[in-house]
Amino acid sequence: MAERSFKAEVAHLRKGQGDIFTGEGILAITKALLENGVGYVGGYQGAPISHLMDVLADAQELLAELGVRFEANASEAAAAAMLAASVHYPIRGAVTFKGPVGVNVASDALANLASSGVTGGALIIVGEDYGEGSSIMQERSHAFAMKSQFWLLDPRPNLPSITKAVGDGFALSEASNTPVMLMVRIRSCHVTGQFATRDNRPPPLTVRDALAQPRRDFARVVLPPMSYAHEQDKVKTRWPAAQKFIAEHGLNERFGPAEAPVGIVLQGGMYNGVIRALQRLGLADIDGATQVPLYVLNVTYPLVPDEFEAFCAGKSALLVIEEGQPEFIEQQLAALLYRANSTLALHGKDLLPMAGEYTGQVMLDGITGFLKAHAPDLLPGQVRAPNTPPPALPDLGKTVPIRPPGFCTGCPERPIFAALKLVEQELGQHQITGDIGCHLFATLPPFEIGGSTMGYGLGPASNAAFDGGGARRAISILGDGGFWHNGLSSSIGNAVFNRSDSVVVIVDNFYSAATGGQDVLSSRAANATKATNNPISAALKGVGVEWIRQIDRTYDVPQMVAVLREALTTDHAGPKVIVAASECMLNRQRRERPLRAQAVQAGRRVEAPRFGVDAAICTGDHACIRLSGCPSLSLKRLDDPLREDPVAHIDQSCVGCGNCGEVADAAILCPSFYRADLVHNPGRFERTRAAWRESIIGWLQRRRAARRLRFDEVAP
Repeated sequence: MAERSFKAEVAHLRKGQGDIFTGEGILAITKALLENGVGYVGGYQGAPISHLMDVLADAQELLAELGVRFEANASEAAAAAMLAASVHYPIRGAVTFKGPVGVNVASDALANLASSGVTGGALIIVGEDYGEGSSIMQERSHAFAMKSQFWLLDPRPNLPSITKAVGDGFALSEASNTPVMLMVRIRSCHVTGQFATRDNRPPPLTVRDALAQPRRDFARVVLPPMSYAHEQDKVKTRWPAAQKFIAEHGLNERFGPAEAPVGIVLQGGMYNGVIRALQRLGLADIDGATQVPLYVLNVTYPLVPDEFEAFCAGKSALLVIEEGQPEFIEQQLAALLYRANSTLALHGKDLLPMAGEYTGQVMLDGITGFLKAHAPDLLPGQVRAPNTPPPALPDLGKTVPIRPPGFCTGCPERPIFAALKLVEQELGQHQITGDIGCHLFATLPPFEIGGSTMGYGLGPASNAAFDGGGARRAISILGDGGFWHNGLSSSIGNAVFNRSDSVVVIVDNFYSAATGGQDVLSSRAANATKATNNPISAALKGVGVEWIRQIDRTYDVPQMVAVLREALTTDHAGPKVIVAASECMLNRQRRERPLRAQAVQAGRRVEAPRFGVDAAICTGDHACIRLSGCPSLSLKRLDDPLREDPVAHIDQSCVGCGNCGEVADAAILCPSFYRADLVHNPGRFERTRAAWRESIIGWLQRRRAARRLRFDEVAP
């Protein structure tokens, strides 16, 4: 998996009773799974849970010792289906993926799993990155938990609480025969802390043992009339059992004074933000001791009415802090208060934003407004005089330039879209759809290619409505990760079956690059535990694609232009697929830089290419920047008073891919780009030649300077 080693993290997984684990939240979850006797783990990588998958992939030896089965699944749907092992067998299983995208992809399997119920504990670890840190649509997984009757955990974001939630999740699942979703926010995954470890526990029943004693029960098959019984069992048996377990084991927590006029109900994941806001108001200390009662929902579904009613006793007002929309928790609590004929004032989205991330300032403003209205005595000196406006905050949008995400320096995908722009200049604008992955950055400046994305591997399927023919062929972008995830059947197979006349560009960078560089079926590297080196072109032929072009060096912009032109103008009927392959530069540098540094340190000769721009030749047209967009390309102003416009400049972050020069050559822009090879540990002849060149160039420069007219020496 990838080019990064997780040996240090794997060593942490071996810690036992009495040891202290120090690290990130997502790695603590990995350790907690092994401590709680998990029998199998699967999942699909994606922020913020990729490390869980990557560490387990490097921990094959430890997993084998414990009898734990690990699988890096082809998709979230495949991961969720894996939990079928816990339906009939008392085996604890866990899968992980990015949510809500992963939940949506896995929805069919998850709905069936929730219907049949489980015997062994089934845990779905969802990396919920709602808010400004998210790279996906702004949705929550809470709705799916309610719809299919999953129990949803949202623990406080500290390592002891997060690791405890893993054990609680398995136990809750087994007590109620229901799969449990453990939601870990992006800050929870990356929070750093410590917790006391326990010994790893082998599963009482391994999947290998279960194979020797097969079990089946048609009552758990999701077919009528059994599915009708499942629905009744969810409501009449599993739900009450879950509420009883939550209450008896204290999964939710209460902090602060037992009696007070007001209180705050909050999601566990919001705890740190709430405490920080109370600290700023002088109502909590650094250790979390609060003067305002808190009811922390480490289990956000199902709610426990008795606990809520006990918390409400003696209070006149409550504030519900629930990030995102709709306000599921607030609505349920309002219904409980209404049915109890309570006069208690319930606040939430009236004081806090309906949508958007609850940042520190948002939290502070909401809690301050609530306390001003219902407990002003708790805010000595905090209440502003009437009609006094709040302090003005600077508008950073006017001072900080917009910085959209973009391709890495030297990314092999950049020349693909530069070539596509050049072809469009020749043939006109085309209907283009994007897909999930790094290549989606092409929709942003300077390329602005593609205007939609419907899901991982669904780029070509997104263009299906435009496959009926027209003035120009539709173009779809698809990554290698998306191709193997869902694209082969849902996009390519769909195009073949419907005799599509469109063009598909498959970006093959050898990895699932956007999620951290994990291997996929077509990766070129040898993998001891996975089958790699399965060509995409072979799979395309297998599903019936006849027109296939393979490009193994995307930096060759003229070739990319020629192949794209051919695909858009050929008379061939049926889908036309271009596989544009070059290794992800980030992973390539991760592999090559340490080797290069070792060689230099050992005294061996190492040659590294560097590119530059001759300022004397550059016209300042900047088309190279518009067609490349490389972060190493910038602008530089000259001292020449006759040249006011800045010229192009290549900084030290250049990795020597040569794309800028290739683009310039393909577009017939200018000859200002040059290549210089940086030689480490040169030989005697090279050093002598360099000294000779330096002396001659220095002499020529001095002679030129002596002949130059200097205005500061001219008499007035």
